[in-house]
Amino acid sequence: MVKYNINLSTKKEAAYRALVSPKLMGQLKVRIVNILLKKKKYKDKDYSAKRLAEDLGTNTRYVSAVVNVCFDMNYTSLVNKYRIDNAKALLVDKRYRNLRMEEISDMCGFSNRQSFYAAFYKYTGVTPRRYKLDNAKL
Repeated sequence: MVKYNINLSTKKEAAYRALVSPKLMGQLKVRIVNILLKKKKYKDKDYSAKRLAEDLGTNTRYVSAVVNVCFDMNYTSLVNKYRIDNAKALLVDKRYRNLRMEEISDMCGFSNRQSFYAAFYKYTGVTPRRYKLDNAKL
């Protein structure tokens, strides 16, 4: 039984990946993590790869190449991974136990409940509700 209509992607080699020097790639990787994770831009529903490229002073092709090579995923998957990590922490935190899934989803940056559930299931193999029940700290 397939849940949430998740398709496994196939890897394609992009020619522009070779255009980014290893040194620049390393620098951009550190800055991408700083912006997305430390500044918590992953929580912003409207924060796109284009806006990230603007903040980095580069173009979206470079951002895409760095994310693909350094993180082995695309921009959306990287952002969703950070969001799911945040959601997992919120789901087991006593302070947030009375929040609805829509509220948790919103706090993590998802624009709707369906995309939250699909991404959560893709990364964890269980629904957010099941994760919360299985990992609730008493």
